[in-house]
Amino acid sequence: MKIVDLGASSSVINCFMAQLRDVNTQTNRTLFRGNLRRIAHAMAYEVSRMLDYSVKNIQTPLAVKEVPTYDDRIVVGTVLRAGLAFHEGFLDVFDGADAAFLSAYREEGKADDIKIHIEYIAAPHLDGSTFLLVDPMLATGGSLELAYQAFLSKGKPAKLHICCVIASRQGIERLQHAFPGDDVTLWVAAIDPQLNDRAYIVPGLGDAGDLSFGEKQ
Repeated sequence: MKIVDLGASSSVINCFMAQLRDVNTQTNRTLFRGNLRRIAHAMAYEVSRMLDYSVKNIQTPLAVKEVPTYDDRIVVGTVLRAGLAFHEGFLDVFDGADAAFLSAYREEGKADDIKIHIEYIAAPHLDGSTFLLVDPMLATGGSLELAYQAFLSKGKPAKLHICCVIASRQGIERLQHAFPGDDVTLWVAAIDPQLNDRAYIVPGLGDAGDLSFGEKQ
């Protein structure tokens, strides 16, 4: 698995990340969701550079212009509900993409005894597609790995791009074992060093779903 850490170099993404992490701005849910979308826009641009392109003839009001555009059939998938704002940012950029959704949740508990439950999936056929699996937080990697296995019931993509805002080193190591080849790319805006005993990323930013949409019962 190839890893692209967009936070390793200075860019405006780090400004968006600073606001996402800051407890003084996290109370503004609109701003929080907006920053997830802005990070998605920047990450989607980087992903777009990895696609396959060919030249098409575009008719302008004055003449025909040759323009290289991508040929990939893109599907953007996410895990409800924390991934929704991040997912929308990718759809803003890849406006012709199909969308895929999966409902999964984890039972709260110790980091070494997390149970993941999948209840719902809605996706187009994935055979031959370029699949972008987007999820803000890569903690243990368990829910993301299970999510991908569930999406495979709809077909096998030709390419897989995993896109996250923050990833823990433990989660990255798990995905490296799950996806040992070079045909999978992990894109992250930040890599954090550890998980706490409840499997939350530290320093992280908290619960992305709650910060986007309010606390759940």
